[in-house]
Amino acid sequence: MERRLKVTLFIVMLIFVSSALVLGVEKDKIEKKAPKDDLYTQVELFADTIGMIKSDYVDEVEPKKLIYGAMKGMLSSLDDFSQFMEPDEYKELKAEAKGEFGGIGVEISLKERILTVVTPMVGSPAETAGVKPGDKIIRIDGKITKDMSLSDAVKAMRGDPGTTVALTLWREKQEKGLDVQIKRAIIRIESIKNVRVLEDKVGYIKLVEFQEKTPRDLEEALKKLESEDIDSLVLDLRNNPGGLLDVSVDVAEKFLPKDTVIVSIKSRTPEQNIVFKSRGRFTHPDYPLVILVNEGSASASEIVAGAVQDNKRGLILGEKTFGKASVQTVMPLKDGSALRLTTATYLTPSGKMIMHQGIMPDIVVKREDLEPGPEQTKKKDELFEQVFERKDKSKEREKQRDNQLERAIDVIKALKIYKARMNEN
Repeated sequence: MERRLKVTLFIVMLIFVSSALVLGVEKDKIEKKAPKDDLYTQVELFADTIGMIKSDYVDEVEPKKLIYGAMKGMLSSLDDFSQFMEPDEYKELKAEAKGEFGGIGVEISLKERILTVVTPMVGSPAETAGVKPGDKIIRIDGKITKDMSLSDAVKAMRGDPGTTVALTLWREKQEKGLDVQIKRAIIRIESIKNVRVLEDKVGYIKLVEFQEKTPRDLEEALKKLESEDIDSLVLDLRNNPGGLLDVSVDVAEKFLPKDTVIVSIKSRTPEQNIVFKSRGRFTHPDYPLVILVNEGSASASEIVAGAVQDNKRGLILGEKTFGKASVQTVMPLKDGSALRLTTATYLTPSGKMIMHQGIMPDIVVKREDLEPGPEQTKKKDELFEQVFERKDKSKEREKQRDNQLERAIDVIKALKIYKARMNEN
């Protein structure tokens, strides 16, 4: 009996020691896994917080409101461009992609957490009201925009045509605040606004946004100009806020030889990195090319400008671009909402990272404000009407001057003269 008891105690001790060893190993594993599994600890905190709000907050709150609010905060904490979109916001995004919506026609972004105008759209109510690239939006209808999300700002400025929205702007270059009242309208976005032949056989195309139909529209515009015997081109990307990545690649390859690097995409994992090259489709003649840019040129505009600049295909003229070099992917969720998530950054062909830096033009030419603002123009025109029977045509032409475009034409003329002389030798 005594011997059996000793054997039993020995077995129990073995089990205890073995258990201690196993527990020690498991504890070590848990400690090693702790950093990886820390997410679950934070989720537990999140669940505890929701429970406290549900049980102790002064008013009853809908679960969806709590979750949507948390998701907006979570996405906005990542970077200036990621955002959570509620179902109605996602519908607006899809409507905007089709090229028609009600609003004031302004592209905005968060720059250093401040609501900033990327560019007013060409011919939009915002442009007519005098809104400029780089303006900081301080108030919308009297509401301070500090800590306002991008989606909330867009929603506040969208609305029925004919209604108005009041913006308070801060213009850093002039160090002054501006109050503007803007009447909303139906905003119809056409990717190409202006196609014409300038002096000395110089073609001109104003490209205002990169949409699905842009490559086709650009191809038609180029063929039209070439049928009119142009021998050079100015591609105007000023105040172009960008658009679709694949469209920017299609646009850039129209001017680049086959297998030329256009842009490279750098993702979180090396397996997802992509290098986009020209496929050599629809390549147009190697005529002199100047691309116009300014601080309102962003994203896809910067991809095209960077590809042309780095591959020495043409010259970039104007002012430093906006500096948005990240790729957002829209991911629909099952309840009709969606995430717009930054999934990659892009590099120019030479490997330059231009996020928050922008592209510096080969020839820097600052825009001269030769055209007065809307109110000033109105008063001046009325004065001319009173004093003269007709407006002074020379003054009208002076108002419409574009010193950056004039410089681009001068540069092209010089390039053609140089090329002709080189051919003579």
